[in-house]
Formats: sequence, structure tokens, C-alpha cells
Amino acid sequence: MTWTDVREIAIALYEGHPDVRPLEVRFTDLHKWVLALPGFTGDAHKSNEKILEAIQMTWLDEAEG
Repeated sequence: MTWTDVREIAIALYEGHPDVRPLEVRFTDLHKWVLALPGFTGDAHKSNEKILEAIQMTWLDEAEG
């Protein structure tokens, strides 16, 4: 899993943090949580605000769906 696997990351975050409201997570924390996901092999320096926002919005969709 890398930074382009937005849906897979969002599902993993939803499953790993079911009681967290995605919009309340700071991007710095979100970045750390993604890097800590099992199977994540992306480069820590290859993320940016746009990617983190896409992950956050997809995670929100998972939580609301």
C-alpha cells in the first residue's frame, strides 16, 4: 500500500480507529497513522496536503456509509 491507495488506506484507518471523527484528525497525526499501517510501504516524504485531504475525505465517507 502506498500514498496512491487512498481507499485502501481510508478503510484501514476506519477499521483501526472506529471511534475517531476523521475531520478532527490533524494532518500531522494522519500522516503518522498512515505510515504506521500494516503493509504501508510508501515513502514518508511523498505525501502532501492534497493526498492527506483525499484520505481524510474517503475515510469520512467510510465512516458515514
